[in-house]
Parts: sequence; C-alpha cells; structure tokens
Amino acid sequence: MTIIESARCAPLALALLFACATAFSQDTAKAVPENARAAYGGWDCNRGFVKNNDSCTPIEVPRNAYLSTSGSNWYCNRGYQRDAKGCVAIQIPPNAYADDAEVRQGWQCNRGYRRAGETCAAVVIPANAYLVDSPYGKGWECDRGYRATETSCVVVRVPAHGYLVRSGDDWKCDRGYSRQGDTCTALTVPTNAYLDASGGDWNCERGFQRTDGRCLALNMPAHSYLDYSGSEWRCESGFRKQGAVCAPETNR
Repeated sequence: MTIIESARCAPLALALLFACATAFSQDTAKAVPENARAAYGGWDCNRGFVKNNDSCTPIEVPRNAYLSTSGSNWYCNRGYQRDAKGCVAIQIPPNAYADDAEVRQGWQCNRGYRRAGETCAAVVIPANAYLVDSPYGKGWECDRGYRATETSCVVVRVPAHGYLVRSGDDWKCDRGYSRQGDTCTALTVPTNAYLDASGGDWNCERGFQRTDGRCLALNMPAHSYLDYSGSEWRCESGFRKQGAVCAPETNR
C-alpha cells in the first residue's frame, strides 16, 4: 500500500474505531442498572443499595441505625440492638453505660462496679488491694506482697534467703538455696559440681556422673569419648560398647 492509500484509509479506520467504542459504551451503559456503577467484569451497586437480580434495591435503614462503612449493610446506634423490627433501645441498668451492641453486649458497668447478671454490683475492695478495670473478674487486685483469696488479700510471708517474684504474689529462694515447704534450705554442692542456671540445684562437671548426691568420675575405657552431656561415654568409630569396654567391631 502506498503512502497516499494509507492516508486515505486512516480516516476510515478512525471512524470505525470510534463507532466500535461508542457501541461498547452504549452496551455497557445498558448493562449497568440504575444506582450502580461499572466494575471490572460487571457492575456494583452504589452506597446505600444492594444487588437484587439485575437491579439495585435501596437499603432500608431503620430508625436509630446507620449505614456500614461498606454501604451494603446497617448497624444499630450505640444504646440500641437489633430485633425483628429494627433497632430497639437497650435496657441499661443503674451504674452502667451504653456500649457497642454489635461486638459487645450493649452495656458495660461503670468503674467501681462489676457485672452481676443483668445488673452492676459495687466492687468491694478488701484491705491491701486496689481497684482495676475488670468487668467480669473481682474488680480488684492485691498489692505487691499479698496473695488474693476469694474475698481478701493475705500477706505473702517470704522466708530468710527468699525474695518476691515479679508478680508479687509468691516467692522464690535465692541462688544456692532450694525451696523446702515454707523455708529456703542451703544447697550442699559436692566436689566436682556447680550450681545450675536456676540456682536451685547442681550439676556434675563434665567427666563426672551424679550418683547418690555425689559426683563420681567416669571410668573411660580405651577407644571411648565423652558424649554431649559430659556424663556418659561412647565408643569411637570401629568399636562398639560391650559392658564397660569398647570392643572392636567385627566384619560379617
């Protein structure tokens, strides 16, 4: 095709392209119903409408309700909850306040009160305790150095060579002591032993084995080596354990 022929065909091609685009636009407009917008692969209803076959139906938002963020559903206002008729007022007891009924129970007790069935009961704080925000628990916790019972806080008695744990409601022994009932007893670390990481027990040094409260040296036979624990031995390659010795392996 010559340059002149190409120039003559160009307007025709543009006209055909425009006609196709116009036809596609008209078809798309016909396919998208009222109160909707074109979307990839089809169409979606506008906010406040929901799909109903080939159309978009308005969402009926009842009194004391609002449209969801997506615009395809509705929720009751704070202080109301759903029922068959729409949104009805929640009966909030004294010493309580309205909460989100969609994700919670519709109301919460004020600080200093806790839920007791459908009412709010005053939290009775015992001696050596303080108020906490806990709608379903006791509503209080004991001071450090005290342990909670059902209705009171009892003192944690820390023995000599002991200390309060981080939570403050129990105790542990200092390093080098072990807990024996209500006391801390000094550990007797035998020869060839050391305190373990906890500080409440001891381990034998490598090459020794714990036996009857002592650390006894291992009898290492020829062609043996200490295993990873340091308290047992194994035979070298080409030997196998046979009683207290390492015997050569025999080829079969």
